[in-house]
Amino acid sequence: MSDDIELISDGDGVAIVGPPEAVDRFLAAEGLSSRDLGLGRVKPSFLASGALEAGAKIAENSGRWVKLTKESAAAMNKYGVMKGTGKGLSRGVLTENGKIKGLIQFSRGGVGTLTNPAMLAGAAGLMSQIAMQQQMDEISDYLEEIDAKVEDVLRAQKDAVLADMVGVDLVIDDAMTVRGEVGRVSEITWSKVHTTSTTIARTQVYALRQLDALAEGLEKKKISDLEGATREVESKAQEWFAVLARCFQLQDALSVLELDRVLDASPDDLDRHRLGLTAARNKRLEVITQRTELLVERLEAAAGLATSKVLLHPIASGAIVRSSNNVGSEITRFQDGLGIENSHDMQEAKRWATAVVEMRDKALDRGEDGVDAAKRLGDETLDRAKSLSVSVTSKLAERARRWQKSD
Repeated sequence: MSDDIELISDGDGVAIVGPPEAVDRFLAAEGLSSRDLGLGRVKPSFLASGALEAGAKIAENSGRWVKLTKESAAAMNKYGVMKGTGKGLSRGVLTENGKIKGLIQFSRGGVGTLTNPAMLAGAAGLMSQIAMQQQMDEISDYLEEIDAKVEDVLRAQKDAVLADMVGVDLVIDDAMTVRGEVGRVSEITWSKVHTTSTTIARTQVYALRQLDALAEGLEKKKISDLEGATREVESKAQEWFAVLARCFQLQDALSVLELDRVLDASPDDLDRHRLGLTAARNKRLEVITQRTELLVERLEAAAGLATSKVLLHPIASGAIVRSSNNVGSEITRFQDGLGIENSHDMQEAKRWATAVVEMRDKALDRGEDGVDAAKRLGDETLDRAKSLSVSVTSKLAERARRWQKSD
């Protein structure tokens, strides 16, 4: 048996296929963590169509999957796993010493285990499943990190669709458990879950509309109104992020089950089905990204307006900026959980005294008229500070007199 290993990339991860010892040596040498690809699940479908030799090759080889991160991508790039013509797949074969033996085109034969197009399609389907399962695990980590009780949020809503989501959650979890025990998705299991996608989609739309309503509330010009709106976003946004994350997780679980069912029932359609599910998933991600980025833009605008009004509303301005930054951090965590890239910057709340100095300097830059303006600004600022001090002192004195009288 050859010690060659094959590398297959679909843009989300890399499958490493070959003799178990050679695959383990490669992963250890590159310091890469991996998950079992489950190549054995391809075998029954293709044995039925007469591919006995290919099935035998799969039986004697190991398959591992590595998520494409900056680190793992750098490790793979040095082996020349380049973009090929195989429907978004790129492939290469390595000899035992880590040298490129050659690229295998999707449509050509060769010495590799997965040179049969149907077998390669099966491996690509498994890769998609594992990539989604990896993301599902990361969403679970996110939900655990924020300690979000998604079921509590759903049950608190009066909308019947959200109430149905609790049942969908349970049905899909049960199906994934059965799949893990049996190793496949039977017709009976699929019949229980295949209609749940509509409820998940409607719940996702509902959650997105709640975020839209919060974003619209930030379109206020008065600082007092804006302070209340940012506090509302801060108190409610995380709940809807959690609901969206769970919807996305369940949609991925449903896609994993769906690919298993296609692999079992009509393997010839697996590759087209995989590509269709990937396109639909990317579209869902795009919609969620657009809506969360809109909320970020509104928060940044609110924080910018608050900073510009810090002289007149020092306390409210600081509160708006802090709330905006807190929600921005939540959005970043949410997007990370779903694998969305983000580039949000935290805004710094401007101190009242700093704003006074900046306005004075701007006035001085405008010349003699500016000097008078700066003087007026200084006098007005001092008067405002004195007035505030007198007001606070008077209120404290009055409160003290009331306490003495009551005593």
